[in-house]
Amino acid sequence: MSAARLWRILGMVLLSLSLLACGERPAEVDPTPQYSRQGKVETPVYVLAIHPLHNPARLFEVYGPLVEHLNRRIPALTFALEASRNYEEFERKLAQRQVAFALPNPYQTLQAMDHGYHVIAKMGDDAQFRGILLVRRDAGITQVSELRGRKVAYPAATALAATLLPQAFLRSQGLDVNRDIENLYVGSQESSILNVYLGRVAAAATWPQPWQSFQKTHPDQARELVVQWETAPLINNSVMVRDDIPAAHAERVAQELAELHTTPQGRALLAAMELTRFERADDARYDVVRDFIATFERTVRPLSAERAP
Repeated sequence: MSAARLWRILGMVLLSLSLLACGERPAEVDPTPQYSRQGKVETPVYVLAIHPLHNPARLFEVYGPLVEHLNRRIPALTFALEASRNYEEFERKLAQRQVAFALPNPYQTLQAMDHGYHVIAKMGDDAQFRGILLVRRDAGITQVSELRGRKVAYPAATALAATLLPQAFLRSQGLDVNRDIENLYVGSQESSILNVYLGRVAAAATWPQPWQSFQKTHPDQARELVVQWETAPLINNSVMVRDDIPAAHAERVAQELAELHTTPQGRALLAAMELTRFERADDARYDVVRDFIATFERTVRPLSAERAP
């Protein structure tokens, strides 16, 4: 695929995001594969949507090269990257089957299965899929009990590593997150971190990937913060495909992802994602998440009201 064509695709996506930022809604997305003509050959254009690991600009910076790699390695297909303003918008896209491929968090993975998506791969490094709670170094907060009566920031109500795992941890330490603290869902990982840096909250929840990225992009601010608590890990984010995408196309994507770590170029792409590899996976790998969610809803808070329509 030519560079000019790639930039046209990215430009269309960025324009869509600009309209959303201004409060305008783009035309409804046709969930069927779109086709682009190159000479006499028609190739499907598959949108890859990634849940809000970063703000849209940073997400394009980190994951844009991965989409370019897929376009180079699978020339018979065309891939376009799509960001979302927040978790709710991303989950709505899955519920409405608007994208061909998606990289959701494990809780969103379960939701997407209900809408006809299936797991074909996952991020490796499961030990890194854990929640962390940040406080300011000068806050003097060392005990979970010191958060009682104060505000805690999270990126979204349905963020698994950055919200559900921290809230389950706080509950295990004797803090009732429904009554003992004020929970603020601020829209993104970066916003959560910045809220504690600015002193708007006593603690902020996130997970290692965005925290590592924040340390690189905002080193001065990051030095003012400390990881005070960490949770136990869970299974990492999945890569999913919609059930009407040809199996051969899904297989090529899964193969390319699983082989990234075998070449220097692929390892460089992974390093930008704070990741060492992708792995083959299927729906059954996420049964452990069903168990976690069942326990979370029984002991912490219900999630049914948070599910996308």
